[in-house]
Amino acid sequence: MRFVIDARAAAEVPAGRGRYIRELLIAMAARDDDHEYELLAREPWTALQRDARFGWRTVAGRDPGWALAAARSARHGDALLSTASYLLAAASPVPTVATVFDLVAFDPETSPPLGALAERATLPLALRRNTTFACISEATKHELTARFPSAAARATVTPLGVDQTFARRAAARTDVIARLGLPDRYVLSVGTREPRKNLVRAIDAFVGLPEAVRDGRRLVVAGHRGWQDEDIDRAIDGAGELVHVTGFVEDDDLPAVYAAADAFVYASFHEGFGLPVLEAMAVGTPVITSNVSSLPEVAGDAAVTVDPRSVAAIRDGLAGVLADPDRAADFGRRGRARAAEFTWARTAAVTLAMLVAAAEGH
Repeated sequence: MRFVIDARAAAEVPAGRGRYIRELLIAMAARDDDHEYELLAREPWTALQRDARFGWRTVAGRDPGWALAAARSARHGDALLSTASYLLAAASPVPTVATVFDLVAFDPETSPPLGALAERATLPLALRRNTTFACISEATKHELTARFPSAAARATVTPLGVDQTFARRAAARTDVIARLGLPDRYVLSVGTREPRKNLVRAIDAFVGLPEAVRDGRRLVVAGHRGWQDEDIDRAIDGAGELVHVTGFVEDDDLPAVYAAADAFVYASFHEGFGLPVLEAMAVGTPVITSNVSSLPEVAGDAAVTVDPRSVAAIRDGLAGVLADPDRAADFGRRGRARAAEFTWARTAAVTLAMLVAAAEGH
């Protein structure tokens, strides 16, 4: 079969959806099948290994016009995977699977960006076109079907994965910590600086740790600047030298940055999946994360889960790991075992099964 994939995020988006499509393409290329893949993008992702089954088609234009032009380009495929646009799914001339990362656009409490307006307008259009939906977690599927009951029979959970060489990659990059100028000992937080990531409470919790528990550690905040981040900036400034901000960390450096941390804190209010939790667990770093949204689903019993609205709960979760090396080591072991259950090969297999079913009219 010939599948068309919206792959523009591979070259355009450093994290998040970009990571998803890059890992998905790598996992699809590793499969021994005879499908052909036409990859639509404004510019190709040149790091994808050359493979005769995969070809790039450049589609010019800005959003939302790009989606309409891409839909015209998809007409020769058996099915389309729309990974970044419900408008593309709605306009598609062939059977379509749309990836659903989250329903943040419909949750005003999370202060979504202005681009969320487009998602709110176009997801209902995709629903009307008999699109099937690849939801990246059970929590995301539940949110989708609770808001749009007609999607229930067309939604499948396609959990994300983690590179199973993550730990080996961390061990191989011994230069990273010094090159990035990171503290000798630290707790790590990774993510775009936006309201739903709950960084203000995470910072307050770290600053509020007893000095003996903090024991010279710093809180390292890694990730792009986002939106409505003024409160986060004030919290960072107020913490002084206790917080170290790195900005965005490249994919090649991330495994080592996770592995060198004494703990990883991710107290987000709302996540479609929570990939950083999985990545931290993959290298054996103990994780403190939220007990809401998709995060307990990813963490299982391999992380400390806390109420993200309580600074005291986040602080106590951190203290319980930092002050008890045996407990930290236990969570590290459990985390590695948990992360081994989530592979990109499985993500690719489930996604391809959905595309085949769509093409066959099931």
